[in-house]
Amino acid sequence: MSLHYFIRKFITLIMTLLLITLLTFAAFTVIPGDAALSRLDMDATEEQVEALREEMGLNDPLPVRYFQWLSSALRGDFGESYQYSGVTVAELLATRLPVTLLLAVMSFLLILIISLPLGILSAMYVGKWLDTLINQLSQIVMAVPAFFLGMLMTYLFGLVLKWFQPGAFIDPFEDFAGCVRYMIFPAIAVALPKIGMVVKFLRNSILSELNQDYVRTARSRGARSFRILYGHVLKNALIPVITFLAMVIAEILAGSIVVEQVFGLPGMGRLLVTSISSRDYPVVQAIVTYITSVVVIINFIVDILYQFVDPRVRTTS
Repeated sequence: MSLHYFIRKFITLIMTLLLITLLTFAAFTVIPGDAALSRLDMDATEEQVEALREEMGLNDPLPVRYFQWLSSALRGDFGESYQYSGVTVAELLATRLPVTLLLAVMSFLLILIISLPLGILSAMYVGKWLDTLINQLSQIVMAVPAFFLGMLMTYLFGLVLKWFQPGAFIDPFEDFAGCVRYMIFPAIAVALPKIGMVVKFLRNSILSELNQDYVRTARSRGARSFRILYGHVLKNALIPVITFLAMVIAEILAGSIVVEQVFGLPGMGRLLVTSISSRDYPVVQAIVTYITSVVVIINFIVDILYQFVDPRVRTTS
């Protein structure tokens, strides 16, 4: 990978993040409603509201307020929550982010461990009964929404089999093993639809690569199918799958909102829903900035990975 390419992509990343923060801040500025009034009682006088507006800096010009907010955000200071008096946004995020990260890691590991072998097996035995079975199962799990899977699992494993107590989330800092046991069910609900998609992507990508000229050349030279698959085909077939996996991990890291609601997980997604309903703009601003930043940074990492995975990208970049 050339240093010039990395610098160009890194500058693009910084500019994109700055644009995201500007648009996020501007969007919440033009939303109807008075942030000062939302922090006071409805009985507050006009003088009290105006004094709070001055204290919060709401009377300053938009560029001044943006740069003040950005400089504070870069230090990890997103202000105080309107809903939770005296609690900073950073403190709220610090308690919710580990839950979302744990859910993301567990879901992503399940996706990798299950989908990659199934996709390879489906392509190796194309047209056989195993390929048909894997394809049918993939279609089923792709068609079922994650929230519905969550509801089914809550009923079956929580209420019927009593494998876990629905809604009784265990704090990872108090009992990490107990938290993991509880989180395995929402992780499965998040992962299953994505597993079906990755299996389809990988199978089709491998079959496409198997029809390339370099595979026919390798076979004509007597190379074994196993060596062709794992030595040449799989590396090229994984390129489009990496793009999809990047979108998957970005989506999970952003917070599986509905699944967190179904299982009662105190993660980023659930915090976003409650903050929107209570018009807690500092929290919503911080979470939206976090979500968009995760997506942009993941895409940046994928662009860099492409340079190592696919030599053709290096020659055209």
